[in-house]
Amino acid sequence: MRRMMLALFMLLSATVIARADDPWMTLPPTPTLPRATSAGLAPINGANIWYATFGAGEPILMLHGGLANADYWGLQVRSLARRYRVIVMDSRGHGRSSHDDKPFGYQLMADDALGLLDRLGVSRVSLVGWSDGAIIGLDIAMRHPERLNRLFAFAANYNPSGVADIASSPVFTTYMERAGKEYEKLSPTPKGYGDFRASIEKMWDTQPNYTPEQLRAIHTPTWIVDGDHDEAIKRPHTEEMAALIPDAGLLIQPRVSHFSFLQDPARFNADLASFMKLR
Repeated sequence: MRRMMLALFMLLSATVIARADDPWMTLPPTPTLPRATSAGLAPINGANIWYATFGAGEPILMLHGGLANADYWGLQVRSLARRYRVIVMDSRGHGRSSHDDKPFGYQLMADDALGLLDRLGVSRVSLVGWSDGAIIGLDIAMRHPERLNRLFAFAANYNPSGVADIASSPVFTTYMERAGKEYEKLSPTPKGYGDFRASIEKMWDTQPNYTPEQLRAIHTPTWIVDGDHDEAIKRPHTEEMAALIPDAGLLIQPRVSHFSFLQDPARFNADLASFMKLR
């Protein structure tokens, strides 16, 4: 009996150690962006929107998640810029971008993204979005499909019911704390993170509110993508979105969470490469 108990203890200990090392239980460091081809601040809809471009070729717009900034795409930009013109931006109020007194909302941020493309003289893009960035992509696909070649929507929800309780997630808690430090370092209002975060969380509580009919009307070639251990998005919600959008692909990436592009960048980049071959 004692030998069995010891063996069980060793097995459980090994399991705990393995869990601590599992990719979905980690939040790797925020990357840096490579040297940009061009960068600057663009006055759009009452905000100064920071952007940068990399490489040359077919354009790709990459939109980050809530509370984050464009640096999170550093590992993907390095891969994609070898063949494409990659455009990143900090959403209004995020990163190096300012904001005005308009309430945060996905339609407004989608209009910001389109305004930036207009200033850069880009008529159509492939759009890669993470979380809030993916929701912005869905908004553009619904209202301005003529601006998109294809949409890679990672970790999106189409209404608040799709969001899981992240309060007990140590990875998400670490992310929230990191986002505050990055905000203080990058933002033109470095002491404003508390108010900024409260405004974004209010948006998350009430938006988006797209209907199944709106999703069924999307005809942009779309992949709905998520990690199999996403802390923030409910799996049935992801599957429902993919089923509602005509001909959408559903991709569940293994052993990763809401931060897949940091946890397994090689797989994420390979999936992006396959996505860009869509016609």
